[in-house]
Parts: sequence; C-alpha cells; structure tokens
Amino acid sequence: MSGWSSVKFQELYLTESRNGLNRPKRTRGSGFKMVNMGELFAHERISDIEMDRVPMSDSEIERYSLRPGDLLFARQSLVLEGAGKCSIVLETPEITTFESHLIRVRLNQDVADPQFFFNYFKSHHGKASIASIVMQVAAAGIRGSELATLSVPSPPLHIQKHVACILSAYDDLIDNNTHRMKILEKMAQMICREWFVNFRFPGHEKFQMVKSEIGPIPKGWRAGLLRDMCESIDYGYTASAVEKPIGPKLLRITDIVPETIDWPSVPHCPSPERNPQKYRLLEGDIVVARTGATTGYAKRLNKRHPESIFASYLVRLRIKPEHSNSMVGLLVESDDYKRFIKANLGGAAQPQANAQVLASKPVAIPPSELQAKFSAIAEPLLDQKEILQIKNVNLRQTRDLLLPKLISGEVSVEQFEAKAAQGV
Repeated sequence: MSGWSSVKFQELYLTESRNGLNRPKRTRGSGFKMVNMGELFAHERISDIEMDRVPMSDSEIERYSLRPGDLLFARQSLVLEGAGKCSIVLETPEITTFESHLIRVRLNQDVADPQFFFNYFKSHHGKASIASIVMQVAAAGIRGSELATLSVPSPPLHIQKHVACILSAYDDLIDNNTHRMKILEKMAQMICREWFVNFRFPGHEKFQMVKSEIGPIPKGWRAGLLRDMCESIDYGYTASAVEKPIGPKLLRITDIVPETIDWPSVPHCPSPERNPQKYRLLEGDIVVARTGATTGYAKRLNKRHPESIFASYLVRLRIKPEHSNSMVGLLVESDDYKRFIKANLGGAAQPQANAQVLASKPVAIPPSELQAKFSAIAEPLLDQKEILQIKNVNLRQTRDLLLPKLISGEVSVEQFEAKAAQGV
C-alpha cells in the first residue's frame, strides 16, 4: 500500500486475542455490562450504552474486561457479510465484558493506533482481508487464530494517528448529529404523549373529563379508532429490487425498523406499470410493517425524501387533511402502538396483521385547533431531525469516499490537508 510495510496482525497485539464469556440467558440481569452481538452490529463505536448484565468472578474480570481502544470482531454471523465485523470500544465508564461470539483484539498502542485499524477493517481492503478467512458452514464465522495471521498495513505510528484523527472527526460529527436527532425525536414523542395520551395539554385544567367507550376523555374530544383519521389504508406494491439506480426507491420492512430510514441504502425498483401513483409515498404518509417479528413497526415520511413507493409487506396510512399527520405519526411510531399490535397479531408460524388490525387501535381524537397547535410545535422538531439526518448522509458519503484512499496511502495526510486548506 503506497510503500507502507505490512506485518502479521498478531505482531501488533499487546496480548493474545480472546473469545468472550459464555453466559446463558438465565444468568443475565445483574452484575457487569456485557457487549453482545446486538451491540456490535448496532454500534461501530461502543461507549456508554445499555447492555445486558452478567455476573463475573475476580479472575474473569481480570481476563475478560474491555478497555478503551479494544477491537471487537464478530466471530459468527447468520449472514456472510456479518462475519468478522469490527467495532471499537471508545469508553468503559464501568467494568464491561463481551460475549463468546466475539473476539477481542488488544493492540500495543506503542506501535499501533486502534482507530487506524478499526477504520482499516471498515475499508474494502480490510473487508477483503477478513473475507479470505471466513468459513461458511451452518453460520459464517472466523477464528481468532486466523485473524492473527492476516497481513495488515503498518505505516509509521504518527501517520496512523493522523489518518485516524481525520476519519474520527467525521464519526464524531455523525455521532453528535445522531445524538441531537434522538433528543429531538424524544422531545416530540414526550409532548405527544403528554397531550394526547395523558391529556395534559395546554389548558387541560379547564376541561371536564367525560366517559367514553375507550375510557375517560376530555370534553370536546371524541373516541374513535386510528382508521377514523385515515383518508386511505393501502397495501404495498409487489416488486423486486434492482441494483441499478433506475425507477423509484422501494421502501421495505427492513428499511423502517431502524431509528431512521437510510435512504441511500434503500434499493430501486421498476415503476408500477398500472396506476403508479397508487403506491407513491407522499409527505405525511405512514407505513407500517404487517408481517414478521417487526409487525407494527412504523415510520412517518417527512418532507425530504426521494421518489419512492412502498413494498407489499407494508401498509400505508394516509391521514385526512383535517388531522395532524405529525400527531398521528408519533402515536403510530410509539411503543404503545407496537404493544397494541403485538397483542392483536394473527398467524401461528409467522406473526402478521392485516390493514384492519393495523388501523384498529382506539384513540382519543382531539379538536382540530389543538392538533394544529401541536403541529406548530412538533413539525419544527421533526424538520430539524430530518435536516440532521441528511447532513449525516452527506458526512458518511464523504467519509466513505475518503476512507479507502487514506487507509491505503493512495492519498497522503499531507495531500488531504493541502486540499482541505484550498477548500477542495
């Protein structure tokens, strides 16, 4: 790589790599934090996040604790692409361990910068290197002994640190934006719950509570079902995704389960030949998963999204103009809605809910004036969240273009800084 020397990965280790602890579910619940496969795949940079807790002896704490800078690799994965996936530990405010499906690599930081090698294993060079040792049996996997023998680049430490610093700056901005997005979402959800579930809306003290078929509600509100606020309830389009960026985006269940829709990763599909507008997604539309383990997961589309249609395993709720789609969207995205759907699922082998069930949740429908007041507060929060999401998309694209060039030495640190100074 541009004249950089290469070494076996194990030559950079401070200690031998280690597989994590095996702790059955029945033993979990108290003790010390444990990084599981779920945390590894959800967080490339692991810090102070919620995890399972497990008991550990003093000797296990000594051998299996994590430190900042430790690299964790997925030892096994149900999908080929997941085998060998690498995350880095940024901080451990308390004693934290890792489970048996993970491999811990602790580098000698006198010769190797952990952030540099974390980014190396994110690059196509590092992924190709990992792919060379993946075994495909019942599940794809790697062995720590073979990971240790991989050939990795070994530029001078000061170059490693400089490259890591440049790339980490992008990750820090992305993490900061993501944190702000979560706060904005939480604020909107809290206001929605206070006003429309707990009935503590502005001036609520003046309203008498009256009986209804769904329980006590403020006078002037009416009891109904989610479907009463819908202009239409529709099933999605049966189509196959295509690799080429031709046609509209095809929004699927897997795209709406994460906290935000990652539009660059949503595939395209041929436009429907008959009545293409029937499946087109518009601002304010809400799509809900109707089958599988994530039945009831939903997303409301805000203002800024590409031309898209929704797939057949989704149901679209289009809200009547006289109702606040931001209010309905937050109600449908809530955990309360997921719990209601889960309690009303049909299907033995495969959980599923038809459109009628998905739109059957009882709701207290507030007066239009109160809905409008809520929209005036919530929509700026949701708009700002979407703007931050777009910024993150751009940051990731820039970082991902830069990553292989810096990691391989194709672009030197000096070249990058010179171009950055020129605004290129």
